[in-house]
Amino acid sequence: MAESALRIGTRGSRLATAQAELVARALTAAGTATDIVPIKTTGDRIQDRSLADAGGKGLFTKELEEALLTGRIDLAVHSMKDVPVALPPGLALVAILEREDPSDVFLSRVAPSLKALPSGARVGTSSVRRAAQLRRIRSDLVPVLLRGNIDTRLRKLSEGGMEAILLALAGLKRLGLQEHVTEILPTDEWLPSLAQGAVGIEIREDDVRAAVAAAPLDHTPTAIALACERAFQAALDGSCKTPIAGLATFDGAKLSFRGEVLAADGSDSVATGFVIDHIGCGKTESVRAGREAGIKLKPRAARWLAV
Repeated sequence: MAESALRIGTRGSRLATAQAELVARALTAAGTATDIVPIKTTGDRIQDRSLADAGGKGLFTKELEEALLTGRIDLAVHSMKDVPVALPPGLALVAILEREDPSDVFLSRVAPSLKALPSGARVGTSSVRRAAQLRRIRSDLVPVLLRGNIDTRLRKLSEGGMEAILLALAGLKRLGLQEHVTEILPTDEWLPSLAQGAVGIEIREDDVRAAVAAAPLDHTPTAIALACERAFQAALDGSCKTPIAGLATFDGAKLSFRGEVLAADGSDSVATGFVIDHIGCGKTESVRAGREAGIKLKPRAARWLAV
């Protein structure tokens, strides 16, 4: 008798579905049948206020994790930037797919670059991090709340509700919408969200079949980099209203990391970074290094982390 299909849970947005389909194709190619199960999350339902004001952490994962724990689905596919560092008991991240470009991008109908925007221009974003970074480099611009999926945000820009918007390049690329990008913001000047551009697969810890099926999808360099970023995030333990940014890269045996915490108004920030030329223990060493960076930075950022 053929085994039943593995049920893949995902948010219902076009981007989330595309990411789930990426996982489904890889599993199918390896001989595992799959079904995609759309699940509406709290974060999808809330459109009238920022996610930070609504509670922040876990708003895009809670219902998916509940579906895992009750056996409604076998795997949950997440944008890793939405996944809290502490998982519910009984669940585990079994694979991290190869990361797409983690950069943020600037899209505008009136200016060729962020620096060229006229003073007073409205810039749409739902991210407290992007708003703080925007205020830091252009205090004369006006961040405005922008919620909704990528298509909704592009439509709001075209309708003239704002002069520009800020988005993640990874999502646009996965949907084939990168032609809308006006400017890619270089990560050496504009750090992205921790874990931005990465997709993860979460399962029940005791589900051997799902673990065996998903394990080959794990991309070791991305997994090591994200282990560092998530350890940094865990050590800081900031609220959802704290602007935190960071990026780790792992190339060969070299791990590089830069991270920062900003004041919400962009008036100040503290930063850290390191390079380890020869990582000996993969994720173990990456986690240790990320955690130590967060612990060292935390006292300098305490006034913003307590918000």
